[in-house]
Amino acid sequence: MARVLISLFVILIINKIFKKLWFSVLIGTFCLALWTGHSFQEIYSISLQKAGSLNNILLMVIIFQVIWLSSQMSASGLMREMVSHVKSIVSKRASMAILPAMIGLLPMPGGAIFSAPLVDDCDTDKKVDPLLKTKINYWFRHVWEYWWPLYPGVLLAVDITGLPILTFMVLQLPLSIISVLAGYLFLLRKVNSRTDKGNNFRMDALKKVISSIQPIIIIVSIYTFIKLFFPAISSINKYFPMIIGIFFAQIFLQIQRPQSLEVWKKIIFSKKLLTMALIVLLVRIFGAFIESRLSNGILLMDLMRGELNSWGFPYILIIMLVPFISGMTTGVAIGFVGASFPIVMSLLGDAPALNELLATTVLAYASGYMGMILSPVHICLIVTNEHFKTGLTDSLVRLIKPALVMLGSALLYYLILR
Repeated sequence: MARVLISLFVILIINKIFKKLWFSVLIGTFCLALWTGHSFQEIYSISLQKAGSLNNILLMVIIFQVIWLSSQMSASGLMREMVSHVKSIVSKRASMAILPAMIGLLPMPGGAIFSAPLVDDCDTDKKVDPLLKTKINYWFRHVWEYWWPLYPGVLLAVDITGLPILTFMVLQLPLSIISVLAGYLFLLRKVNSRTDKGNNFRMDALKKVISSIQPIIIIVSIYTFIKLFFPAISSINKYFPMIIGIFFAQIFLQIQRPQSLEVWKKIIFSKKLLTMALIVLLVRIFGAFIESRLSNGILLMDLMRGELNSWGFPYILIIMLVPFISGMTTGVAIGFVGASFPIVMSLLGDAPALNELLATTVLAYASGYMGMILSPVHICLIVTNEHFKTGLTDSLVRLIKPALVMLGSALLYYLILR
C-alpha cells in the first residue's frame, strides 16, 4: 500500500519541481515498477505489451479524434457559436458549468480536453483564475458518471451488483445532484458575478444551442444506436462505437463547414497533440503496473486488499477504502469498479437484503469515484491541467473540500438506506 501511494506522491512532487507532466509520470511509473520487484526486462515487456495492446491503440485513436474534432469545431467557428448561444440563455457563470456537463454526456476518455476550450471561451475577459477554470471544467465534466448508462463503469457496476439498470440509475441519481451542488458551493460560486448578468430564456436561442452541438448529438446517437442494435461491434472492442461516432461527427462537420488542407495540416500535426498523446500513453503504462502480477504471481491490487483486511479495519471503512484506493491508483471508473466491487460485494454474503445491497452500492461507488477524482493519473485532470497550464498538485488540493462533501453525503445516504 505504501509503495503504491508513495509512487503517486512522486508524480506530484516531480511535476511540482520540473513542471513536465510526462516526465513526472515516467519517473513515478519507473519508481513503482522497481519498488514492486519488477526487473528491467519485465518493465520493458509490460510497457511494450500495454503500449501495443489493441485497447491502448484504440484509446489513443479516440484521444487523437477528440482533439482533432475540438480543433475542427474551433477552426470552423462552431465552438465560439456554442459558447455564445449558451451564454445568450444563461449567465457566464452557469455557462462554465453547463458546457463541460454537456460534453460529459459523451463517455469519451479524456473528454475534458474537449470541454476545456469551451470553458476558456466563456471567460472572454480572462478575469477567472486558470486554476478555478481547471477545477470547474474537471468537476462538472464528471457529474453524470454516477448513473449515466453509456459509461462502462456504470454498466460494469450494474453487472457486478446484479441490480436492474433502472434501479441503479434511480439509486445513483442523488449523487449527481449532490455533485452539482458541491461544485457550485466550492467552485462555481467563486466566479465573479458582478458583471455576470443572466439572460432570458428564448426558444430561438435554444434551437441555436441544439444546432451548435450537432456533432455531439451525432456521437451520442451513433454510440447508443450501435450499443443497442449492433452489440457485436462493441464485443470486438469497447472503443469502436465511440470511434465510429466521432468519425461521422467529423465528416458531418467537414461537409457542413469545410476546412482547407492548410487548416487540416495544423489540426493534425500540432505539437500539443503529440504531448498529450505521450502523457496519456505513460499514464496507461502506469496503470499496467498497478494491474500487473508480481514475481510471486499475486496481483498487486489483491495484496493491497489483503493488507486492509489484515489491519482489522471496520466493515464500513473497508467498503469505502478499497474502492477509494482503487480509484486513486487506476484513475478510471471501470478500473475501481472492476478492482473493488467483487471484493466489496463478497462482504455481503450470498443473499444480502435489498436495503443492504443498495446502501453498499452507493457508498462503494461514491468512494471509488472520489478516489478517481483525486487521482493524479486521471486522464481528464491531466489534459485539463495541460490546457490551462495549471499545477496538478494545486488542482488536487483544491478539490478535497467538494470531494469530502461527496463522501460525507454518500455516507449519510448509506445510513438512510440501511
